[in-house]
Parts: sequence; structure tokens; C-alpha cells
Amino acid sequence: MKKSGITVLLIMVFIVVGLTGCQKGNDLIKVQLNEVAHSIFYAPQYAAIELGYFKEEGLDIELVNGLGADKTMTAVLSGDADIGFMGSEASIYVYNEGKEDYVINFAQLTQRAGNFLVSRNQNENFTWDNVKGKTVIGGRAGGMPQMVLEYILKKNGLDPKTDLTIIQNIDFGLTSQAFAAGTGDYTAEFEPSATALEKEGTGKVVASLGVESGKVPYTAYSAQKSYIEKNPEAIQKFTNAIQKGLDYVNSHTPKEITKVIAPQFKETDLDTVTTIVTRYYEQNTWKENTIFEEESFTLLQDILEDAGVLNTRVPYTDLVNTEYATKAFEK
Repeated sequence: MKKSGITVLLIMVFIVVGLTGCQKGNDLIKVQLNEVAHSIFYAPQYAAIELGYFKEEGLDIELVNGLGADKTMTAVLSGDADIGFMGSEASIYVYNEGKEDYVINFAQLTQRAGNFLVSRNQNENFTWDNVKGKTVIGGRAGGMPQMVLEYILKKNGLDPKTDLTIIQNIDFGLTSQAFAAGTGDYTAEFEPSATALEKEGTGKVVASLGVESGKVPYTAYSAQKSYIEKNPEAIQKFTNAIQKGLDYVNSHTPKEITKVIAPQFKETDLDTVTTIVTRYYEQNTWKENTIFEEESFTLLQDILEDAGVLNTRVPYTDLVNTEYATKAFEK
């Protein structure tokens, strides 16, 4: 009886330890991340997810595709999302609207535009003069894709309003379908749409907007001021994980990166993912760290002013917090 009692006691101990272990394993900080789009352009983020960097930091990430910066920002402001991943121009618009609990950028991911100009003429020897008098499918007014396109056109001596026609009323996710159906002479497409149009014989990638525009702070992570104040630990852990993702993509080959992020793009074959990753890799798309420098923020506001959507500049110190990014990089 005594031996039996000891056995029962040991079993109970093992059960308690097991339950405690399960509880500890599930004791993660839940964070809902709303991304502007689900794109290979954001490879470091998916590397961080697939390699378990968020879990290593104690975070349980719920990833939601916002399908556009306006929708992502709405989710952040309404509290439906904790962190938004989008172009930082959206945070400037919110700040200038006078919202008290505005959105602060705490980590930058990409430093170049991620879209490409696709021509219907597959034999074209492209120069920017070729778009004169033509129709281009662009992006939403006030959004980074459209403003970067206009910025490039002006750099090449073209007036976006008079030298060509830019279509801006097609939904973000439907531009490639519209082009395939016969709309426009050119279209500005993110991946995998640009490569898909090439593979199906509908068009040819003739220019990288990321290369043509130079380094611009294209996408960053942001959260409401109140969320950051209440959850500094979660913000730091999140930034640490993204930094690890950047470290990975900047120290591995496109094939290695492809293998890691492939589960995020099951609908796309590995050769296509590799092609896209290589394009982004070779044009130095991803930052080495998540620090959003003041020089980059100034350039962003230059682009906004140039596009005619910014009347009042906003203070860098109000809308950018580099504390978490600096700690993550120095860790």
C-alpha cells in the first residue's frame, strides 16, 4: 500500500509538472499584426515568423492582411490591431488630422519601393520617355506606391498630370487582373503579380521603382501612442524579432531565404518565389537594422510635399521612436 501510495504521488507530481510546463509554453504575449499586404517584399518578417523568432521573444503573433494602408491604419486606430505594418505616410496624415492618440513608427523594415513597372510591349527597349502619352495603372492617391511613381516621373522630367494618364481607381489587389484584361500600356505591380504577368506572357518588367527612386522609408511598424506606453515590453520583443529577421535575410542567400519563407506563399511555386526574393535581395531592399533615421523621415515628407498631399510638416520626434530599434540592433 505504501509503495502504491508513492506511485500515485509521483504520477500526480508528473501531471502537475506537465501542466505547469504547458502553461509556461503558452504564456506568450498575444499581438495582432495587421500588414498592408501579404508580399514576398516583406521577407524578413516572414523569416521571423517561420524561424520562431517571435516565439523566442515570448510573442504570439496573429497576422492579418489589411489589404491597403488605409484599412490597416483603420484597424490600428479602432483597436482591432495592436501593430500596423504600412507606409509611414499614413501616420503623418493621422497626426495632421489632430488625433490625440496618434500612431508612432517604432521600426522600419524596407528601404526601397517594392513594385516594378510592367510593360505590355515585351520587346520594349525601355526609357522613361516611353510612357509619354501612354496609360499607366498606378496606385491610390496619397499612397506610397503612387507617390513614388510620381516622384520618379518628375525625376525623369515628366509631368504626371499632363504627360501621361495614370489610372488610380482600381483596387490594390485587382490591378494585375485589369492589366491582363487589356487596361493600360503599363502597370506598377508588386510581387508576385509582376513576375506572374511575365510568366503568363502578358507583360515584361522594364523598371524597378525601388532602384529608380533610391532609398526611401517605404514600410514601417507603428502603433498608437497609448499602446506603446502601456506595452513597452511587447514593442521591444516585437522589434527584437524583426531585427533577427533582418539579420537572417542579410546573411543568407536568396535560395536559403526562399526555403524559409515558402510556407507563407504556398500558392506560389518555389522557382517564382526564388526569382522574386533574388530581385529584392539584389536591389538592397531590406535595412540592416530597424532604426528609422531622421534623414529618411525628411525624404518621406519631401515626397509627400512634392505629391501635393502635405501642407504641414510634422516633427520627427513626435512620430518616430527609435528607442526599441536601437536596443534591438545593439542586443
